[in-house]
Amino acid sequence: MSSTTKELAEVYANTDALGLAALVKQKQISPLELLEVAIDAVETLNPQLNAVTQKAYELARTEASKVPLTSVFAGVPFLLKDLATAAAGMQTTNSCRYYKKYNPVSTADNEAVRRMRAAGLVPFGFTNVPENGWALTTESVLNGPARNPWNPQLTPGGSSGGAAAAVASRMVPLAEGSDGAGSIRMPASVCGLVGLKPSRGRITVAPATDFWHGGAVFLCLSRSVRDTAAYLDAVGGALTGEPYALPLPETSFSAQALARPGKLRCAFSVSLPGGGEVDPEVAQAIRMTALQIEALGHSIEEHDLEFDVENSWRAYRHMIAVQAAVQFADAASTFGHPLTRDDVEPYTWANIEKGRSIDGMQHAKDIDTLRSAGVKIAQNVEPFDVFITPVMRRTAFPLGSACKMGVGDYEAYNAEFLPDTAFLFPFNVSGQPGISLPLHSSSAGLPIGVQLVGRLGGEGTLLQLATALEEAHSWHGRCPGIRY
Repeated sequence: MSSTTKELAEVYANTDALGLAALVKQKQISPLELLEVAIDAVETLNPQLNAVTQKAYELARTEASKVPLTSVFAGVPFLLKDLATAAAGMQTTNSCRYYKKYNPVSTADNEAVRRMRAAGLVPFGFTNVPENGWALTTESVLNGPARNPWNPQLTPGGSSGGAAAAVASRMVPLAEGSDGAGSIRMPASVCGLVGLKPSRGRITVAPATDFWHGGAVFLCLSRSVRDTAAYLDAVGGALTGEPYALPLPETSFSAQALARPGKLRCAFSVSLPGGGEVDPEVAQAIRMTALQIEALGHSIEEHDLEFDVENSWRAYRHMIAVQAAVQFADAASTFGHPLTRDDVEPYTWANIEKGRSIDGMQHAKDIDTLRSAGVKIAQNVEPFDVFITPVMRRTAFPLGSACKMGVGDYEAYNAEFLPDTAFLFPFNVSGQPGISLPLHSSSAGLPIGVQLVGRLGGEGTLLQLATALEEAHSWHGRCPGIRY
């Protein structure tokens, strides 16, 4: 690499998305030059991390040549998540052999991708996911394991594991994520990133009209609060008539993130919903955050989340099983090929079979259970402007040790899944926003994320407090061992 190229690579690795866009707008660098650095980063690091599973370099080069330089993310390279995302010229596989074999290349963008492009982002690949997304690690048969850049023997999380590994290692400054039971927040926690799950109804899921009865939402993983706020501004907003549509605020999320909140009433908990142990270092990180928030002038008290965890979890996973059965039945009709057991991993097959076994009356009862649980969860934390919890009960765990989709025991798999999502899935049920911030590290040097949860539609408050914490306890100097 030439001296100039080395300097550019260093700037790229150490600058967030808005900072890179500013360089483009100042004509210090072109979108195509940025893209070539991003491609080099992927080609250099992906053999170690397996974060990117589909590359669309030529499509991106064409796009980079016509990016509007006035757009908010003008020319910033971007990676999409290979799960329910359609991008023209790319094949959505969900890391599933059945989709890889039969799903055609997309001829058009979905609405969120259209908005990303309008904001100046340049997608140039898809990131690794677990098959069909239902795992808190990223280890599919089709694509193999994505690896954590802090320690490649550990998971980068799931289902947005490839995205988290790519952003943490500086392949890109931000990447698309989605969250149905913690799939943005958990990867953000174990990879040392910012990960916001927005409120239900904040972002369209078009061309679908619903996704897991409002449990699953889309956004991104990033390295700065301001990038997350700007991305939410860029892609936010439901379409007319969508079932959970929230109106966008009059003040942009970027502007809200820069404002100082008034005195907030905050609470924290280190008690795992449903019972079980929280790693002492994780619990200590939450207590330290509570002190940090108090030092910023806010009130803080301890308060444990109380709701029927087991019944809510049963209803939530049954709902998802029914949705999986419907998804694959629709796919079989579209593809013209029936699904067989050999087309998917054992747990995916078990999940589909479970969904097929649930009749309409039981499914309706499950949805009622979830709606009641959502009310209980929201009301439990309603007295507080912000509710602080661990993201996970532990730091990143070894690859191959949990969420093994090669095991087709439906009940055993979900029983193992619950403790690692117990702080996460409740807020998919209630629809409330939650953000993971990389505020602490373990004695082994692994990231520990802290979750801030707000009221429905309260992303602005979360972003304000997140910005204050970012300024007071900056995480930007902490970098993984594998990075560009």
